Parts: sequence; C-alpha cells; structure tokens
Amino acid sequence: MSHRALFCLSVALVLLLPGGGATVESSSSKALDVDYEFGDYRGKWCIDDHGFVYAIGEVYYPSPSACPCTCTEDGPLCVRPKCPRIHPRCTRIRYKACCPVCEAIARVCVYGGRTYRLLEEFRLSRCERCRCEANREVYCSIANCPAPHCVNPTYEAHHCCPICNTGPNCFAGNRVIPAGERVNIDERTVCYCTYRDGTWHTHHQASCEQRPMPSLTPSTSAEPPRDEGRVRNPRLDLIP
Repeated sequence: MSHRALFCLSVALVLLLPGGGATVESSSSKALDVDYEFGDYRGKWCIDDHGFVYAIGEVYYPSPSACPCTCTEDGPLCVRPKCPRIHPRCTRIRYKACCPVCEAIARVCVYGGRTYRLLEEFRLSRCERCRCEANREVYCSIANCPAPHCVNPTYEAHHCCPICNTGPNCFAGNRVIPAGERVNIDERTVCYCTYRDGTWHTHHQASCEQRPMPSLTPSTSAEPPRDEGRVRNPRLDLIP
C-alpha cells in the first residue's frame, strides 16, 4: 500500500474513533513531522510532477508526456521505449505511453525549405521539373532532350535543350556546311549532308564526291579543218 493510502487511512480512523482522535492525530502528525523534517524521501517513496506519492516498486508516469517510471529505493527508474518515427509534416502531436503520436498532417509538400500545394508543379532549374503529388511527396524529372540536328548547337536562356540557330548542318572535314546544298570544298571535291534513315536528322559527317579530272591527251586531229567542196581563188599578186 502506498504512503498516500496509509495517510488517508489514518485520517479516517481519527474521525471514526471516539475520544481517541486527539491521540491518533497527534501520533500521525508526529510521524509526518519526522518524515518531512529532513526532506529526504529516497528509499521511502517517489513523487510525481503533481505531488502524488508512490510506494517502492510501483510503476507510474511522472507527467502526461513522460515515460513510465518504477519507484526504487534509489529514486525513480525511467526507461524510454522505442517510439515510431513522427511524420516530418505532422502539425498536431499527442503523447500515448510517453511516445508522440501524430494526429494531423499538413496537406502540403515541403521541398528545399519551401511549401507547395498538392498537385502543384514547379521548376528547380530550366531542365528539372517537379510535382507535389497527392501522397505529399515531391517527384522530379529531368527533361529528355532529343538529339540536335546540327553539329554546332547552342544553349540559350529559358531553354533546357540545345538549339540549332543555323538549321541542320554537318561537318565536311573541319568545315560546317548547311544541309540541302552541294558545297564545293576544293576544285575537285563536292560535299553534301545526308540524312539518317527514316529521320530528319543529318549525319555528323558529310558525303563527298570527287569530280573527274579533265583529259590532258592531245587530239590526233590537230590540223585545221579543210574546207571541202569550196574552190579557193588564188591571189594573183603572189604568183611569181
């Protein structure tokens, strides 16, 4: 029986016994004076935050949010159990058997220190798009850029994927030539961009052809052509 229960029983006996109330009361007061004279309750009982007294061996909760403690001769021995993890977006917590229990979760997503509404989409960069899903988790994806149709793409502001400002082209050696044209690289070489099978993307390297060399062999009919069927009149001044 706890000390609190013993005290209550003593008071009840004082009130019930005729003529002996003063004797019992004085003895009880004297005992209490001895107990509280030194102010040391160790080895006798334990007291919680509200002033309730517990006997040695009793298990009690010092406060609503505290863990259960066992009253021992050396004082309360409290052991914290392993509590489940609280959701990071919990907005209302109560304690049950000294473990926190979440009662309400915010209907938002928290990402990078900012708050987003459910199903709200936002960008972290020009290429990374994110969305606050219904389960209050944020999912992000990186833009999947198609292969450029040129060999000299450029990156511009507010565009995630590279842009071909000069249109489709290809390399002819170290030279960039536009697609759809035959370009003379030198006196004998002509090059043009070819497209990949089934696509509008050009190959990186152009297709080139060699022009035939002009013939340098002298003609066998080097003599001036004769005027056949034409009669020439001789010059009289040249006749000796």
